[in-house]
Formats: sequence, structure tokens, C-alpha cells
Amino acid sequence: MAHDPTHLAATISHFQKIGIIGIPPLAVIRAANEYGLLIHDLDEPLVREDLETASPFLPRVYCAILRTAVVNALHLELDAIYVDTGPGKCDCALHTATILAEALPIPVICTKNTDTAAFGVPLCQARLPLIARMQTITTGVKSAAAYQNTPPPCKPCAGFWGVPPRDFSILELFPEATHIYGWARCMENKTPADHALESVFNPEVPTVFFAQSFCAKTALARYLAKKHPHALYLDVDVHTTSSARAKVQAFLELSGVRP
Repeated sequence: MAHDPTHLAATISHFQKIGIIGIPPLAVIRAANEYGLLIHDLDEPLVREDLETASPFLPRVYCAILRTAVVNALHLELDAIYVDTGPGKCDCALHTATILAEALPIPVICTKNTDTAAFGVPLCQARLPLIARMQTITTGVKSAAAYQNTPPPCKPCAGFWGVPPRDFSILELFPEATHIYGWARCMENKTPADHALESVFNPEVPTVFFAQSFCAKTALARYLAKKHPHALYLDVDVHTTSSARAKVQAFLELSGVRP
């Protein structure tokens, strides 16, 4: 499969509805926007189907995000799927693309996003509910447009480092003045392969280092959490458990963080 973004963008005019796994190159998203395509972010829960539907295709030790992508791909009506298999995603995404290409009657197109043009991270630094900001960031991967009317930055009282969780309910526990770091910050900046940006954290604010269970980023999350002077390392699989909620609540309360 070709990885050249210009070539990939040229073929997109033949489709009406596409799915994306990870963040394909901006050239692909821009072309999809220009042709008015409907884009489904397959990393998000979009269909009411049991996650076990993915079991014939992926082992349970794959993260819940990729298993969710497979469930969506099996049940949504799509013309094609674009998968980022570059340094901004993971080898598991490449294997998932290979499996879906065999299982589905539509093209499954591998891409490698190495975009470096920075769009900024205003939402990561704003004072707004964390769930609303994360939802806007994840929705933003479907648009190539520059940010408009961005909110002003605030002084952080806490940090959330990591990927957008499959279950956003864990984000309810954080105050509005929580800054976002990690791959979620790379998402807003539209540079998912920027490992330097992904590794940034603020040692002056209590920070939860989060990753989905079985994700390769758990290694980086735990490594950075050990370097941070006031951190909680946390990994969650499909749903936010009561234990995970209790850990975050206790950590923030003992750190003196107030809503």
C-alpha cells in the first residue's frame, strides 16, 4: 500500500464515507474535507456492539482503542479506511490494518503521518471542563482547518498526561484548570509523531500519567511518572473502574487540588 500523502489524497475523491484509525496525514484529512466526505473516527466507540466482537480478529491483549476500531470497522458502512501506521501510532495498528484488509471488502489504506507543522495547543492549556476539551480535541482530527477564536491559557493546578481514554468519565474528576500533556497534546497540535512534545510535562503541578492497558505508551507513561516529583501512573482497560476513580480522587485530594 502506498504511503505518499499526495497520492493518497488524490484517490479519496472516489469515496463518500471513510473511517480513520489514528491520525492520517493532514493532506488526507484536508482532501476529505474539500470533497465533503463523512469521516468516522474509528478509535471512538461509535456502535452499540460488544467489544468481544473484535476477538476473532485481535487478541484481548490489544488495547481497547484498537479493538474498538475493529468493532466499528465491522459494523459501519464505509467506503474505505485510512490507518496511520507511522511513528505517531504503533505496530499494533499496522497489524490491525493487515487483518482488516483481509476481513473487509473495502480498501484499508496505510498511511504514515510525519507532519511537523504545529497548530498549537490552546485547548490543552485552557480553563474549561476537561471532558469538553478532550472531546473537541478528538473531534478536531477530522478537520484540517486552523484553530479560530482559541481560548486564553490558564495557570494549571493539575495535569493529565496521556492518550484520550476510551471511557471519558475518568476526566470528570479533574478540575477545569487541568493542563493536558502527552499524545493528546500532539493530537491538538496535529503532529502525532512529535515524541519531544509528547514527553513534555510540568513538574510543578500534580499530574496523572494515563495510558490504555496493553498500549505501548504505558512504558513512556510509567517512565515519565517516575521522573515527575508528584505523579500518579494509571492504566485503564475498557471502562473506568471504581478503583481507578478512587485512585485519581485520592491523588488529587491529597495533592491539595480543588475543583
